[in-house]
Amino acid sequence: MRRHIKFLTAIAGLIAAPALAQDQTIDVNRDGNYSIVELQVAMPELTVDSFAAMDANGDGLLDAKEIAIATEAGLLPEQQEN
Repeated sequence: MRRHIKFLTAIAGLIAAPALAQDQTIDVNRDGNYSIVELQVAMPELTVDSFAAMDANGDGLLDAKEIAIATEAGLLPEQQEN
């Protein structure tokens, strides 16, 4: 549970900055959205199905609103500790 809270806090931090100044280590093309490929680099356990469940508008990208909704709904996977 503690790992889950840490992960959700980290994701919330990604969306909290003004004008969605995305984490540039994840949003490598700096388009302000997260693709599944970008997210899987940071979260290899993310599946196509779970990404699709978070992608409310079906555009293949997660924007700040979709990430916030997914975080609140508990749809984001737990971060693995190394």
